[in-house]
Amino acid sequence: MTTTALPSTDALRQRALDVLARLDAVPAEGRGVRARTPVTGESLLDLATTSPDAADEAVAAAHAAFLSWRAVPAPRRGELVRRLGDLLREHKADLADLVTIEAGKIRSEALGEVQEMIDICDFAVGLSRQLYGRTIASERPGHRLTETWHPLGVVGVISAFNFPAAVWAWNTAVALVCGDTVVWKPSELTPLTALACDRLLARAADESGAPREVHRLLLGDRALGELLADDPRVALVSATGSVRMGRQVGPRVAARFGRTLLELGGNNAAVVAPSADLDLAAPAIVFAAAGTAGQRCTTLRRLIAHEDVADALLDRLTSAYGRLPIGDPFDDATLVGPLITGQAHDAMRHALGTARAEGGKLLAGGGRRLADAAPAAFYAEPAIVRVEGQNGIVREETFAPILYVQTYRTLDEAIELNNAVPQGLSSSVFTRDVGEAELFTSATGSDCGIVNVNIGTSGAEIGGAFGGEKETGGGRESGSDAWRAYMRRSTATVNYSDRLTLAQNVSFL
Repeated sequence: MTTTALPSTDALRQRALDVLARLDAVPAEGRGVRARTPVTGESLLDLATTSPDAADEAVAAAHAAFLSWRAVPAPRRGELVRRLGDLLREHKADLADLVTIEAGKIRSEALGEVQEMIDICDFAVGLSRQLYGRTIASERPGHRLTETWHPLGVVGVISAFNFPAAVWAWNTAVALVCGDTVVWKPSELTPLTALACDRLLARAADESGAPREVHRLLLGDRALGELLADDPRVALVSATGSVRMGRQVGPRVAARFGRTLLELGGNNAAVVAPSADLDLAAPAIVFAAAGTAGQRCTTLRRLIAHEDVADALLDRLTSAYGRLPIGDPFDDATLVGPLITGQAHDAMRHALGTARAEGGKLLAGGGRRLADAAPAAFYAEPAIVRVEGQNGIVREETFAPILYVQTYRTLDEAIELNNAVPQGLSSSVFTRDVGEAELFTSATGSDCGIVNVNIGTSGAEIGGAFGGEKETGGGRESGSDAWRAYMRRSTATVNYSDRLTLAQNVSFL
């Protein structure tokens, strides 16, 4: 079904400008960056791009600020992040508006993204008092051996359109309490959201007494990301995006012996076992596969169902897909908003055509909605395709709502199918069999960074480290001990005796 008529571009433009005015975020109009909305597919504002000279100055300013920021006690640094969290609470609806306008997310998901930002601020404030090191037993009498963690430097954050605010917050909140400064290059598709986030952090800095230069924003295309990758003053580049992007960023940073934290593609699978509760599995699968119009790195793209339950499950899924409300993401009834661009829609059509050419059968969806009402916007019907095996297009990540369905006989076969793709981000199994659940989450089970039981592949909490293996990049962001990526480790030996004792009983002089 299609929800209500779409808002006009003029109305969306005014709504965005009203939000920016409330935040005191003044967009620098110019040329180089075009703010647009996938809701109508049309342009909102033309903004000035950050010049190479200005970008160089931003990195220099962030590096200079780091030299003093690193000496501020971590709990004091946490006060900046605490104030940012307060401002995010105050302006949650405002920021969600911009996320919906620029990324096309439905209202509940946009609000959820801002809540994720608030949650990571809370986590980081607590972390500011828990940057623990170690005391290690020394083999030498009168010696103390310790391991401590120190601020790393400037962190370059490169983020993608699909989480235009949350991924920045994951990195920035943790980096700031770790004593780092941040230079952010957001997606050129979501510049207004970035301006709002930057302004809120600047206000938090003013109100908490922190230097503003702990954070700088760069607006522009990939050339600015390349600048961050190549600049030796940028100690860590945290980049979220496609595998292709990661292949370009990783080697450039490695060539100068810098650090990277890469969050790249996902081709995520869910296994549905014979004992699965289909009343639980079906809605979880629909959200994981169709939520955010299939534009999450954790989107469910492969469904591996046991042959005894596949038909019953598919009946439920195709029925649910036929009822999915598609349209205006500001309408509370809508569950599927627009794809980000026409290129995304072209990729979806290409993938569906290739899947059919390779023997797949389209069971649901695949069409386009609202083309007459908004010719420049791309509202796609989430698709289900029955396939045999995982050759060809099934092994690729198409950033669109396509769910490939295949069957299995044994759990070992299902695990092999789950693991037999280049990506390794998220996975799940639906089962009431404890042995199956334990096997899937064991060392011989799923090879992904995220392994779930009786929930879908998307919707991670900030308390756990987020990231994946293989072509997903291997990085970890957000919770747990992911903070260590933003710091450097120092091992120190202190001799408090009056004798020189060499390690390993070495005798010299």
